[in-house]
Amino acid sequence: MRRLPNHRAKPLHAIVLVMLYAMALGGCVSTETHTKALTELEAAKKTSAQQAADLDALKKKSQAQTDQLQQQLAGLQQNLDQEAAQRKAAEQQAASLVKEREALMARSSELQANLDGLEKEKGQLGNELGNVRGQITALQQKLMDESAQVSALEKDKLQLTSGTTAAQGEITKLQKRAAELENDAARIAKEHDLLQQQQSQLTASLEQERQRLKAGEADKARLEQERLAKEEEIARLTRTQEDLSKSLQDEIAKGNITIQQVRDRLTINMVDRVLFDSGQAQVKPAGIKVLKQVADVLKTVTDKQIRIEGHTDNVPISSKLQDRFKTNWELSTARATTVVRYLIDQGTVDRQYLSAVGYADTHPIAANDSEEGRSSNRRIEIVLYPKDLKQIASQVEPSMPASR
Repeated sequence: MRRLPNHRAKPLHAIVLVMLYAMALGGCVSTETHTKALTELEAAKKTSAQQAADLDALKKKSQAQTDQLQQQLAGLQQNLDQEAAQRKAAEQQAASLVKEREALMARSSELQANLDGLEKEKGQLGNELGNVRGQITALQQKLMDESAQVSALEKDKLQLTSGTTAAQGEITKLQKRAAELENDAARIAKEHDLLQQQQSQLTASLEQERQRLKAGEADKARLEQERLAKEEEIARLTRTQEDLSKSLQDEIAKGNITIQQVRDRLTINMVDRVLFDSGQAQVKPAGIKVLKQVADVLKTVTDKQIRIEGHTDNVPISSKLQDRFKTNWELSTARATTVVRYLIDQGTVDRQYLSAVGYADTHPIAANDSEEGRSSNRRIEIVLYPKDLKQIASQVEPSMPASR
């Protein structure tokens, strides 16, 4: 925040009172006194105007920071709403799978009861078939015995012939019944096989539904774990922004540095004059102080990739510098690489998280048709963006509460 000047200007009404008092005493005001009063009056006007300008600048800066925080809050709320909708859809799917599994289990129980009834009926028919076959065997044996006695008992031939005919009829009747029982047994066996096949298919379907339900529960757990990881990641990034804002508050107040967080991405924008002299890629002493403050925060970040981007305006490199930097591409890349080397060598930031890239004038943030716009485009941006979300989620316990 810019401090107001420490000296106090004399109020305008005080100067006027002095002049009136002098006129009352002497009847007139000397030229020297009048000149002095006018000088002080002019100085007071300038001081008041400066104070008003400073106050207006502070109001604009406060409003800009308020708008930025409101945008970040809206982005976070939208992200949380989307994740809540995904979680609700997963829960509805899991509930539907549970109902399907219960219906399949009821159908399986019904088929098993039918199968048990057919097994019982098959056993009863088998017993009846065995009894009939025993009766057939007994009658055949009786017929053989009676036939053997025919030659010896001629006088009883008519009686035996009549008994033999009756026995043959009974045997035919029993054989027909046996054939019917065998057909019924075959039919029951076929139905038994069909029911077993249906039961096997139903068991396979039930197992598939169990696997689908298990997969749905796994997806639900994964989504919840990723949501927790996302919330924790955004909370950590917010803390990083707060640390950077506190460390760089002087340069932020001067308008040399801006810090913006959009959901899970944080961008530190530094105009080139903070770090480099015009046309140079070596960090100047004042810039080293700023980079050290940045490095003290970045070396604690282990869940983000950090990309250093060099940007320029569209003004070509002057002829006296072309022996070092042929175009703006070389200049922007050299500056980004210089910052990376400092962060690694002096700032002790882990090199595996760092990368450097030069964009020349291909990513302007303002029009290049004015000096103010070109000054804004000549910048170094340090972008913190997330690593693989699955890798982050694997490091979060499922029972860990979401950070607020």
